[in-house]
Amino acid sequence: MSEQKKLTTASGSPYYYNEDTQSVGSRGPLLLQDYILHEKMAGFNRERIPERVVHAKGSGAFGTFTLTNDISKYTRAKLFNGVGRKTRVMLRFSTVGGEKGSADSERDPRGFTVKFYTEDGNWDLVGNNTPIFFIKDPKKFGDFIHTQKRDPQTNLKSPTMMWDYWSLNPESLHQVMFLFTNRGTPYGYRHMNGYGSHTFSFINDQHERSWVKFHFKTAQGIKNLTAAEADQMRATDMDYAQRDLFENIEQGNFPRWNLKVQIMTEAEAKNHRYNPFDLTKVWSHKDFPLIDVGVLELNENARNYFAEIEQAAFAPAHVVDGISYSPDKMLQGRLLSYPDAQRYRLGSNYEQIPVNRCPYAVNNYQRDGAMRVDGNGGSQPNYFPNSFDNIVADESYQQPAWESDSAVTGWFNRNAEGENDHFSQPGIFYREVLNAEEKAHLVQNLVGGLSGVNGPKKEDILNRQLCHFFRADVGLGIAVAKGLGIDVETAMPKIHPDTKA
Repeated sequence: MSEQKKLTTASGSPYYYNEDTQSVGSRGPLLLQDYILHEKMAGFNRERIPERVVHAKGSGAFGTFTLTNDISKYTRAKLFNGVGRKTRVMLRFSTVGGEKGSADSERDPRGFTVKFYTEDGNWDLVGNNTPIFFIKDPKKFGDFIHTQKRDPQTNLKSPTMMWDYWSLNPESLHQVMFLFTNRGTPYGYRHMNGYGSHTFSFINDQHERSWVKFHFKTAQGIKNLTAAEADQMRATDMDYAQRDLFENIEQGNFPRWNLKVQIMTEAEAKNHRYNPFDLTKVWSHKDFPLIDVGVLELNENARNYFAEIEQAAFAPAHVVDGISYSPDKMLQGRLLSYPDAQRYRLGSNYEQIPVNRCPYAVNNYQRDGAMRVDGNGGSQPNYFPNSFDNIVADESYQQPAWESDSAVTGWFNRNAEGENDHFSQPGIFYREVLNAEEKAHLVQNLVGGLSGVNGPKKEDILNRQLCHFFRADVGLGIAVAKGLGIDVETAMPKIHPDTKA
């Protein structure tokens, strides 16, 4: 038996009375001087940090990324150079719209976010289990998320809010169709793909830039729940995905994903029929085939959920040499909002928390702030340049300049001519990607979701949304209209006067 340890306060002072409060007699009032009572109650009152505004309900684990195919001709990022190279990773899964106590089987996109602990710093690939998203301009994000949360009057989830917003924003159609297939209710986290979703950039050692999309393909095989199975899972095990992930790792059944990339040259991007930086669009695999990169394996559970999963902080702004950004407008907005969200939730020094700390050398002039725990730079200067230390800005980490296609600055209509085709890719998804059973489930799920719309604007909302379905695929529009008991002839494609781009 190991040596017994003394019970102490956080300051290290041993104490005995951990279960009995000091009082005036055995039945008298308590004494203010019992510091342990206040220490325990004050600590308990402060155990909860603000939950994430989105992606509040999550699970995670640690593991290893192993490079199986050297792609150094595209990127000088060290983790992608040298077959066999291993990089430690942390992967967090999540639902998007629900609170921290919500069910794992809700119909919702799933977060799929990887932190790579590389020798050039931490790289956060902050993505989802879908290659696209509902909107393509960050100004719209807060409004969209409000529709996925709770009605300000009833404090209930509102299908009317959701479909009103989606029907007024046809750019959402592609992601809505993904969400209402059974992909919207994956069978836990091990059986779904992950995507960086945004367009990012690679930079090689010749200072050449190419555009890139990241795909994590599950080695366990895709497996989803039907709507009925998801409802049943909510009733029997709200934490199924968390339990499934944790128990499989504990049992040595380590889940794996195969990382692949799509590459587009700058010249190809200029001439592509779609905006390659539009988050509501995908790149054709025929035109830009998947290239194998490596294998990600999760093989280590967290020792303490709060310390290592709840306090994990991610931001797409965190890239490393050889990987950078793109003109993707949603990505540009997230470069600001994600680090800001982490500073609000965890404090200005959130990157000193062990799970977020770079395991390699970190040298900068950031100082002070709440909970600074790394020595705060000691006696070294807190300004740059200076005459006293030997920290230098390494020229080899320079990036090539971006070439803009315009010198005009303005508030451009995100759905202007050339940017307003919201229906071709959803139509291709319905006709060419889904099989007959998947189409049937999609229609059934859409009918179920739209049946929750109510109120005086119900007819307007349903007509607008049906118009989007018809424009993507007439057969889809007819099937959904019939499922809702709406006369098909009156629901055939027409631009409704309330429709907005």
